[in-house]
Amino acid sequence: MLRIENLGKQFGDHSLFQGLNLRFGPGCVALSEEESTGKSTFLSLVAGRLPLGQGDIWIDGYSMREQPEAAKGRLAYIPEDCMLYPDMTGREMFEKVAAQRSASVGQEVLDLAAQLELEPHLEKRFEQMSTGTRRKVFLAAAALGTPSVVVADGPTNGVDSRACTVLADLFRKWAQDRVVLFASYDAQFVAACQAKHLALKNAQR
Repeated sequence: MLRIENLGKQFGDHSLFQGLNLRFGPGCVALSEEESTGKSTFLSLVAGRLPLGQGDIWIDGYSMREQPEAAKGRLAYIPEDCMLYPDMTGREMFEKVAAQRSASVGQEVLDLAAQLELEPHLEKRFEQMSTGTRRKVFLAAAALGTPSVVVADGPTNGVDSRACTVLADLFRKWAQDRVVLFASYDAQFVAACQAKHLALKNAQR
């Protein structure tokens, strides 16, 4: 589902990491809290939000370098900064993501929005929402369509404890047939997701 080959990224003279080789099948994987350097950059590369340096990333057989739109069409991404669309409402974002994935805003997503207590906020613009509410909209949108890979940077940041419980259940469910790759300093949440730990430094050549 997710294959990373010889991945490297450099900023100026600083090499953040190099020679990363990883393969992921269905399951939850948490970037180790002990390994703090490069997590957000790594997740942004996997999600196609940063240009590749060295190597390539394959999602469902699609190369992020050669077929970026097809590769990005098979994943869902919850960024660290969820203020990407300040003027868009939550419902408009659902419709935008659904169109990108050739899906519809069905009952499953609306039920998840209800579990996350989003219903009173879906007509608000992102700039009117709290940090946690914006993140929950992105999390609910990740359920649209059938992405093979879910990438989340700090999925519980600003999110209330009840929603964290819902999210852990959701990640475990998704992990049955897709890759859920996330970074979190919340050890309790990582344990609730039954996630395997990954330290980027151990994956380098």
